[in-house]
Amino acid sequence: MAVIDNAIYVDGRRVASPQTLARTSEALAEHGGFAWIGLYRPEPVQLNIIAAEFDLHPLAIEDALLGHQRAKLERYGDTRFLVLRPARYVDSVETVEFGEVEVFTGADFVIAIRHAEAPNLALVRHRLESAPELLTRGPLAVLYAILDRIVDDYEPVVVGLENDIDEIEVQLFTGDPTVTKRIYDLSGEVMEFLRAVRPLNAMIASLRDDLENSYGKDPDILELRRSFRDIQDHVIQMVEKIEEFRQTLQNALTVHATLVAQRQNETSLAQSEQTKRISSWAAILFAPSLITGIYGMNFVHMPELAWPLGYPLALLTMVAFAFGLYRVFKSRNWL
Repeated sequence: MAVIDNAIYVDGRRVASPQTLARTSEALAEHGGFAWIGLYRPEPVQLNIIAAEFDLHPLAIEDALLGHQRAKLERYGDTRFLVLRPARYVDSVETVEFGEVEVFTGADFVIAIRHAEAPNLALVRHRLESAPELLTRGPLAVLYAILDRIVDDYEPVVVGLENDIDEIEVQLFTGDPTVTKRIYDLSGEVMEFLRAVRPLNAMIASLRDDLENSYGKDPDILELRRSFRDIQDHVIQMVEKIEEFRQTLQNALTVHATLVAQRQNETSLAQSEQTKRISSWAAILFAPSLITGIYGMNFVHMPELAWPLGYPLALLTMVAFAFGLYRVFKSRNWL
């Protein structure tokens, strides 16, 4: 079902649960308070009903329908439109999955649209319904709770990525041929994660300014501003950590390229040494082969054939020539 929950809250308590989206504004007018609607992959007709009920801007509705938006905060009159990018680490395949949540907030409504299985915003609703003192602060308190849940869900992703990077550092020095692709894939996930988290800092800062400008020194609002500040601190720490991941992976690529070049040089050097060694022995064997080749031509008139010392002299010449070449090549470390 696209409509996960639809409720009216007054003084932190659920007072009505409209059966249809079209009756939400009617129930809101009857009871007061604010409406909180939770949707999961709604159809265009449902979003159009909500747009008509709460006077939502067509461009924001179009973004909510299309999905695949970057994390952002936009304002259309008194309505805020936020796009949030939740993430979860899938340990079985060691990868990060990204979702999308769009949130509309106004003076008397919150509309949360989820496009993926995570996060489970029903848990956020249950948490707030069990803490009516927070729910009395209105739609921005709901927005705070949604942001808090999404940022908390980032923590396992950070841990998972950190473990993957530690494994890569081991793979680098063991010659694992799959490490290049893994570094490339992990770099893409880290960049996508950074694009999801980094905009939250400015978004939360803007929301805190809105609270200060609109409500002044109201004690409840001051407490809510502190709550947003706590989320912002977590976001800043995460951005710093993710930036470290990105730099580590860049360094890993550099180290990997250096190790590959070093191994190639070592291979080339080994091949060169082998070539020198083969060439040296070939040259050493060439001299005896030349002499024996000459005397094996079977010419009739060869004066050396009649010398009594011809044979030992030929053997001595072959040995001396081969020994001389051996000493030369040995002195040059070719052998």
